[in-house]
Amino acid sequence: MKIAFFSSHAYDTETMKAMAKQEGIEHELHFFAHRLQYATAPLATGCDAIVIFVNDTANAAVLHKLHEVGVRAVLLRCAGFDMINLDVAAELGITVLRVPAYSPFAVAEHAAGLMMTLNRKYHRAYNRTREFNFNLQGLLGFDLHGKTVGVMGTGKIGALFGKIAAGFGCKVIAYDVYENAEALSYGIEYVSLDELFAQSDIISLHCPLFPSTHHVINEDAIGKMKKGVMLINTSRGGLIDTKALIRGLKSDKIGSVALDVFEGENGIFYDDHSGEIMQDENFTKLFTFHNVLVTGHQAFFTKEALENIAKTTMDNIRALETSGPYVNEVKK
Repeated sequence: MKIAFFSSHAYDTETMKAMAKQEGIEHELHFFAHRLQYATAPLATGCDAIVIFVNDTANAAVLHKLHEVGVRAVLLRCAGFDMINLDVAAELGITVLRVPAYSPFAVAEHAAGLMMTLNRKYHRAYNRTREFNFNLQGLLGFDLHGKTVGVMGTGKIGALFGKIAAGFGCKVIAYDVYENAEALSYGIEYVSLDELFAQSDIISLHCPLFPSTHHVINEDAIGKMKKGVMLINTSRGGLIDTKALIRGLKSDKIGSVALDVFEGENGIFYDDHSGEIMQDENFTKLFTFHNVLVTGHQAFFTKEALENIAKTTMDNIRALETSGPYVNEVKK
């Protein structure tokens, strides 16, 4: 088979090639730095399958173009699948496989790191001490012990983040459509969404992006939160209405924010824009707040996660060889 990888950086290429060799995958693998979109879809001409990541676009138009050039399978090297139109994929007979779990520890630990950094201002302290400024003014934090942490979404990542927060001595409450036995075993208490908003000192988002969760953090939701709440998002940018978030920051309703994802991150994250003028005004406005911390969708980025993503991707390629079974198939 001939397989094209989109949005491929050096670390992707190295890890995938090493895993292909380890697993005895001898197919023709092509790696492109380009993001998948309509204009770049022809790069997959003659390929049986493509492999894409979180900020690629596989909407109806792109899928039709891929089908036209011979692609019959789309492999996601991530757990989320909001970037692909599953209805159109099914209509075209395009098989969609994903990596359902790669390292929940990576994302949960990153969220915990963001929580600690926002609270104790490590990023600001680092910049000061590099200039031999050891003044503590403006670096005051609070004890996490005894605070209430609200976890929205208690899959593997959310449950582990709750466990970490409990380890700090926090009271952990959660909201999810389905209760997770693992989360319950960590002492996490399930409450309604409104109760989570009202009670939490810190809220961390770990839910997938569906139409039902799009802008779940909006003007109304923010209005129900405690004054000075800390908000963390390592899931999907579309969970938060950015304009409402900015208003919440300006009014001091939101005390601090850490974002590893952003609603308009496509075309921004994973590339160096240091010599450019950013065009997204909402994104650039966030950087004017001293209490906002942004990382570039790196929560997943650990050695273990990259290896697990590569291993599952090779398993999915092998499943294509035999036309199934597709244990990691995504269907509408």
